[in-house]
Amino acid sequence: MPSHGTPHTADGLGNPLTLDDAASLALVDDFVMGFLSTEARAVNLLALAEHDASPIVQAYCATLHLFAESREAAANAQPFLAKAHAGADRATPREQRYIAAVQAWAEGDIARAIALHAEQAREHPRDLVSVKLGQYHCFNTGDCPGMLRLALAALPAAAEVPYVHGMAAFGYEQCHLLREAETSARRAIGLCRKEPWAHHALAHVMLTEGRLAEGLAFMQSVSDTWTGLNSFMVTHNWWHVALFLIDLGRDAEALAVYDEHAWGVVKDYSQDQIGAVSLLARLELAGIDVGERWDDVANHLRQRQADHVLPFLDLQYLYGLARAGRPEAEVLLHNIEAFAPVAPASTRAAWQRVCVPAARGLVAHARGDVAGAVEGLGIALPRMIEIGGSHAQRDLFEQLYLDALVRTGTEAALAGAQGLLQQQLNGQPESLRLRRQADAVYARLGLGQLTRA
Repeated sequence: MPSHGTPHTADGLGNPLTLDDAASLALVDDFVMGFLSTEARAVNLLALAEHDASPIVQAYCATLHLFAESREAAANAQPFLAKAHAGADRATPREQRYIAAVQAWAEGDIARAIALHAEQAREHPRDLVSVKLGQYHCFNTGDCPGMLRLALAALPAAAEVPYVHGMAAFGYEQCHLLREAETSARRAIGLCRKEPWAHHALAHVMLTEGRLAEGLAFMQSVSDTWTGLNSFMVTHNWWHVALFLIDLGRDAEALAVYDEHAWGVVKDYSQDQIGAVSLLARLELAGIDVGERWDDVANHLRQRQADHVLPFLDLQYLYGLARAGRPEAEVLLHNIEAFAPVAPASTRAAWQRVCVPAARGLVAHARGDVAGAVEGLGIALPRMIEIGGSHAQRDLFEQLYLDALVRTGTEAALAGAQGLLQQQLNGQPESLRLRRQADAVYARLGLGQLTRA
């Protein structure tokens, strides 16, 4: 046993650790490096839960449970946090701060968690687990500058680590700093070709800039490295491949990506579920028949009627259930409306002012009530960043709003749709999906001479 409160080893990034058993180090490093590289080996740490009461081991186990993003996650994490707190007096200040940040997350106090991760990045910039977790919280609350600040705080002290460049790349991209994002992503990939988070950041850049054929070719060229990843990372990178295919009009290939790579890895996991919902919706909006696929997804969404972990997740669970015609959609909608006023203080405004009207609009769209969809989504869209998600992910809500405008069919609604569509087409001239949609709107506006059939 180590002497009381004295670290006797360090993780793979050089951060001192207070461990009960030096033999635990290998699995701790599986967590640290696996979390940074989005590899499935991060969960190997759970094997230590019963054998090593070290505060940081217990806090990392709590982290893994909270990443389930389920209704039960906080309760499942609490026993590990209790053990972490029980031994915290022998932990290092870095470990103590990390424990406090995870406790704040479990309690729903995301603002405090972010503040603690920001402090950690300044004091211990090579604690990249803390940096990445802080970025996760900033992402989920729409704080894109916060994501970038965290990565840049760590960068000088960890410049040789590819994953910190990947974190910086995504922070830059979400702040619309696309040149800097691409430079950082390519730096990460230069250090390690298998850096799926950097691949993902570069896909965002290319999608945003309308470099659709280039983006597809790039993602396909690195897809051989997407092995041993957690289900979110592998399905999400294939989700990006599918987006390029949809925009390029390669419909059958996009549907095949959904079937073979985007749905079916871990069907009970939150991120796999919302990826499936948003991809099915996009396929349909592009005019692609998805058959009975909604039913399979909805079967796995029934467990989500009272989750309320993140508004961004709830909205997509809701649309999936509603689009499949499930009665659980009405239950989830009522539960969202009831939860919003009592949500944790740091996220309550997002639940009340964004999630509730968006939820009503999504259910309306799924049921063919286009006026209700325009009303609800129209209220929420200007503030949609507050519920988190990336630009590419939130684009789903804009596409559904646009679809409702077109289906409303009035001249005013079509005029609004024209303005939105043409701006998008200007940014993505390669997009056959947007060209088809714009042509249809121009034809209905009596401007058929502007179509390029």
